Amino acid sequence: MINQAKIEQSGVVDEFIALYQALNKDNLHLLAQVYDDNICFIDPMHQVNGLTALTEYFAKLYKNIGYIHFEIKEVLQDDFQASLFWQMQYRHPKLNKGELIRVDGMSQLKFHQRIYFHRDYFDLGQMLYEHLPCMGGLIRLLKDRAAK
Repeated sequence: MINQAKIEQSGVVDEFIALYQALNKDNLHLLAQVYDDNICFIDPMHQVNGLTALTEYFAKLYKNIGYIHFEIKEVLQDDFQASLFWQMQYRHPKLNKGELIRVDGMSQLKFHQRIYFHRDYFDLGQMLYEHLPCMGGLIRLLKDRAAK
């Protein structure tokens, strides 16, 4: 006998991956398809509680993004949680002279019918600080010195 709950849970992760492949500033309403109304979302910059607050947060993040793509490298999951290892590629006109930026990261998801907890782990320097004028050079210098 097939465990229907397990099939549904696996579907949540598949839907999450498909959503993030298509997500942009014009379709953020689709977040409701995978996230619970009481989602707790945490990343290195913020903690956001609730689907409305998450949608608003993403609207600010995606506002000036010219291109974004998530490549899922690996998925580890059981019936009620998953870890996704990914590389995000994006372009922002004010970062890295508008050139492509790559960020390696991992998402921890907890779910029942929908995702109620999402935590992202990534290097904020790799995503943002290293690509800012003036500050980027200083951060790269500090990383180089720390590696010696």
